[in-house]
Amino acid sequence: MSDLSHRKAKSRIKVVKKDGSPVANTNVTVNQINHEFLFGCGAFEALLYTNDVSVHNGNGSLTKKLNKTTDRSVLEDRMNKWLNLFNFGTLPFYWGGFEPEEGKPNIEQLMNAANFLKNKGVKVKGHPLCWHTGCVSWLMNYDNETILKKQLERIRREVGNFKGIIDMWDVINEVVIMPIYDKYDNAITRICKERGRVGLVRDVFQAAYETNPQGTFLINDFNMSSNYEILIDGCLNSGVQINAIGLQSHQHQGVWGKEKQDEILSRFEYFGLPIHFTENTIVAGPLVAPEITDLQDAHYEDDAATPELEEKQAEDLEQMYRNLFENHPLVTAITNWDYGDGAWLNAPSGVIRKDNSLKPSYNRLYKLIKEEYHTKLEKKTDDEGFIDVEGFKGLYEIIYSDKKLTFSLTENSDFLKVSE
Repeated sequence: MSDLSHRKAKSRIKVVKKDGSPVANTNVTVNQINHEFLFGCGAFEALLYTNDVSVHNGNGSLTKKLNKTTDRSVLEDRMNKWLNLFNFGTLPFYWGGFEPEEGKPNIEQLMNAANFLKNKGVKVKGHPLCWHTGCVSWLMNYDNETILKKQLERIRREVGNFKGIIDMWDVINEVVIMPIYDKYDNAITRICKERGRVGLVRDVFQAAYETNPQGTFLINDFNMSSNYEILIDGCLNSGVQINAIGLQSHQHQGVWGKEKQDEILSRFEYFGLPIHFTENTIVAGPLVAPEITDLQDAHYEDDAATPELEEKQAEDLEQMYRNLFENHPLVTAITNWDYGDGAWLNAPSGVIRKDNSLKPSYNRLYKLIKEEYHTKLEKKTDDEGFIDVEGFKGLYEIIYSDKKLTFSLTENSDFLKVSE
């Protein structure tokens, strides 16, 4: 285990009263209430909770209303367990589900979910703004010039409407395969063939940046070959402002051990950009057969999970989180893709079961994130109200008498004044 110094910061903090005088010689508790590191999960649950609609994991469709007999307390329990573990949520903006009828996007439902999460201290990311899979069928009615125009308008609309609520986006998804995708004809593959990979990436990133210059914008892919490295290199050399590199790690056909994780990261760390594990899946079930080349074609039976496989899932998940958090400073986010079992592919890939009971993987992650990677200190201010704090980067409370004061411990917070 590393010393974790890359995840920690130090600060000399002066605690002062409303009138500016120091809170002197006072016992205080310093307690971390959120991490700077993004411990994330797919947050489709928030749409379910705030809108009473079920979400199709494949295309983000929001059309199916919940059964009237659904117990609200079950939804609350499920959502609270999500909030107790994660501080970062991905919401689905698949165009096919978001705007199935042209000009009628599901803005209200997504806004409800995003606002709910933000108010709970969760950072929210939208996924994705441009993707050939799950795209809207009505785009096929237009020529390529119009398709590109509507795609860029779509990006400006979403990034603009959600600015200040969602400021992080997977701008474009799975570009490596995009222009050669042949499973079915689609509008985005058409324009990617015409514009080229780098040309389309440049177009969509420019539209996002023009709309929200302070936004955080990712390129995202499942392809871990040198083709993705070459694409990123080409984009950066052409002036595309990529803020973070998204690596998908759906491990249905084999768990990535430490050696594979390190090998992949050694190649993508070369660019010196933050790295997000955007879609991480470790399954408590049998591996998908190697002859299946598109995971969309896979399906799990309802009884695929066993206690032994659930325990192995927990061990593999913990190992991966430890390695990424402790040994790779450029990794700044890990998103567990499925929160509950039975989501994508009906896989037992969540950290809770279908009945809301906690799996070993949930308990392992909770112990890691909320206990081992957590800072809580008992301090006493000196005559001038100073305390020295060292801990994991993130948001903190200073608690004494009936007061709760907040501050952020960051790379650049060597000295802070915290006032009542």
